[in-house]
Amino acid sequence: MDFWPEFLASSWGKEFVAGGFGGIAGLISGYPLDSIRVRQQNSKSGSAFNVFRHVVAKEGPLSLYRGMAAPLASVTFQNAMVFQIYATLSQTFDRKVPATDPPSYKGVALGGIAAGAIQSLIISPVELVKIQLQLQSKTNQCNNQVTRLKGPRDVTRRIVSQAGLRGIYRGLTVTLLRDAHSHGLYFWVYEYTKEQLHPGCRKNGQESFQTMLVAGGLAGSVSWISCYPLDVVKTRLQAQSQSKSAKYHGIVDCFRQSVRTEGYGVLWRGVGTTVGRAFLVNGSIFTAYETALRFLCKPQ
Repeated sequence: MDFWPEFLASSWGKEFVAGGFGGIAGLISGYPLDSIRVRQQNSKSGSAFNVFRHVVAKEGPLSLYRGMAAPLASVTFQNAMVFQIYATLSQTFDRKVPATDPPSYKGVALGGIAAGAIQSLIISPVELVKIQLQLQSKTNQCNNQVTRLKGPRDVTRRIVSQAGLRGIYRGLTVTLLRDAHSHGLYFWVYEYTKEQLHPGCRKNGQESFQTMLVAGGLAGSVSWISCYPLDVVKTRLQAQSQSKSAKYHGIVDCFRQSVRTEGYGVLWRGVGTTVGRAFLVNGSIFTAYETALRFLCKPQ
C-alpha cells in the first residue's frame, strides 16, 4: 500500500514515471508516420504520400496503427527506463560536477550512449514484432500463415516456433549500434539547444513549452539522421522471415545487397518521413516528460 507514495517520493521514481508519460505521448503522436517509414524502407520505391494513399485506399486508415499494441505495451517501461538510466549515469560519468548542478555535456553524451545501449535489449524484440505486423497487408492475408498473425502474440509465437527464443533477438546487434550513438547525440542536442534557446534553464528548470518542443524536436531529428542507414538495414533484416532462404545473412550482407541492387539512395529512403515524425514525436516526448517531472517535483 505504501509502495507508490515512497516510489514517487524518490528522484529516480519521478524520472521513471515522467519518462513513461513521455514515451506514451511520443508513440501515439507519431505511430502513423512510423508505419509509412517502415513500408518505404522495405519497398523499392514510393514517396511517403504515395505509400499513405495506397495504404489508406487498400487497407483503411486504421492499418497505419497496425502493430501498435506491441510497442504500446512496452513503451512506458522502455522510455521510463531510458530516462531514469540517463538521469543517473549522466551525473555518474562526470563526478567533477556537484550533484546539485545539471550534468556536464560530456556526462550528458556518455549517459545517453549507455541508456541507448541498454534499451536496445528491450526495444529490439518489440520492433521485430512491430515491423512484422506493420508489413502485413490485406492483399497478402490469403496466405494461411499470414492469416494466423492477428497480433503481437501470434507473431511472437511464430518466431519462437521457427527459431527458438534466440529468434526474438534477430537484429539486436544493429539495434545496439543504432541506439547507442544516436541516444548520446539525442540527449546532448536537447540539453545544448534548450540552453541556447532559454539561457539558464538547465539550472532553474524554467524552460518554456516552446523551448521543450523545439529542442526535443531538433534532438530527435538530428539523432535519426545520424543513424538512418543503420535503421534501414535493421528494418530489412527484421522484416524477413527466419528461414534458410532468407535474403540477407547479416548486417554487412544486407548493406551490400541493398546498395548493389538499389544504389546508395536506398540507405536514405524514407528519411524525410522519419525526420518529420522525429520532430513531432520527440517534441512531444520531452514536453510530456518535463511537464510530468515538474508536477511530480512540485511541493505537495
